Amino acid sequence: MSKGQSIVRSSLCGLIAFGMLWAVAESGMAQAATVEERLERLEQKTLSASPGAEQETGNMVFFRGGGAWATSDRSGEVFTDVFGFQGNNSGDSGYYVGAGLDLVLTRDIWDLFPGTWVLGEIGVEFKRFDSKRVTQAVPSTCAAAGVPTCSVRKEKVQITMLTVNVAPKIMFMEGSRFRPWIIPAGLDFHVISPPSDDTTVLDIGVQFGVGAQFRVWKALHLGVDGRFHLATGQTDTTNNFGTAGAYFGIAF
Repeated sequence: MSKGQSIVRSSLCGLIAFGMLWAVAESGMAQAATVEERLERLEQKTLSASPGAEQETGNMVFFRGGGAWATSDRSGEVFTDVFGFQGNNSGDSGYYVGAGLDLVLTRDIWDLFPGTWVLGEIGVEFKRFDSKRVTQAVPSTCAAAGVPTCSVRKEKVQITMLTVNVAPKIMFMEGSRFRPWIIPAGLDFHVISPPSDDTTVLDIGVQFGVGAQFRVWKALHLGVDGRFHLATGQTDTTNNFGTAGAYFGIAF
């Protein structure tokens, strides 16, 4: 091989090696840029937008309480006041206590609205409406039962309801300490007590809600909410009611 050919061959080898090194370096820079972009997107989704705010997970356990108001009382029923024989158990207002879980489903409504979350709420709630002392047995009932010692008594008959619900909760203003939310429609399962005149206790329905919460410190939140529950009347009674109250939540 001549000296000129050797020089050309060495030059070609050098160019090939340089090209390979450049390709490797370019690939490394592209991968670094991709990783950097992913980290930036992740930070935009997980870090709060306001200065000094802390990162939120969204999942929460909460405890609720407040006032409850029925749209119709249960007076004049056999198990509530013996058809109003002596005193009507006509209370339609009372209180509720409850607890539940909020679980994050999406932080941007599945890429439709950035910063707007959808949570899944699972809750349980006990309600007690104003109850009165009413007659629990009438003379004709005693005679029909054939019990001579049976007497007409007045006792307080408690009007209560237990509700279990599963509902979507749309929460706005990601990154803010103050976050309003709505429940467009959720599913309710009700158990009433005492039983209705046809001796049934189970009902189903839908609920609508609106509220807001404020992050007090780290994972601790305080909130308020109002809801209306529309039942289907499976018990042959009107079981619609509304609630308004406050809640305390712990994020996790």
